[in-house]
Amino acid sequence: MTTLADKEILLGADNRPPMLKKDMYDSWKSIMELYMMNRQHGRTILEFVEKGPLIWPTIEENRVTRPKKYSKLSATEVIQADCDIKATNIILQGLPPEVYSLVSNHKVAKELWEKIQLFMQGTSLTK
Repeated sequence: MTTLADKEILLGADNRPPMLKKDMYDSWKSIMELYMMNRQHGRTILEFVEKGPLIWPTIEENRVTRPKKYSKLSATEVIQADCDIKATNIILQGLPPEVYSLVSNHKVAKELWEKIQLFMQGTSLTK
């Protein structure tokens, strides 16, 4: 028998990511990965969670190298920049207040993901 949660995943209910519960980290992680994959450009979003942040493109002007402005990024670079931010946002939305307050200072999805795992395993977050 299919549960309501199963139907929501299959039908693409995407109004909010699943909320992390103390004793359910492994299932939350799996559902979060599915949730991310179900978003537009989901593979790219999940890639930032697993491999790390976007290396922001640079440009050289007058022999000075600086980051490209968002408005000057290529279409592909815009998607990547947006997915990098979406990854962090999705993770933060799935956290209860007591976990959010401990990890919200991390703005890189991969670091955030790893800190949550450490917290759920009972490891100190101050490392």
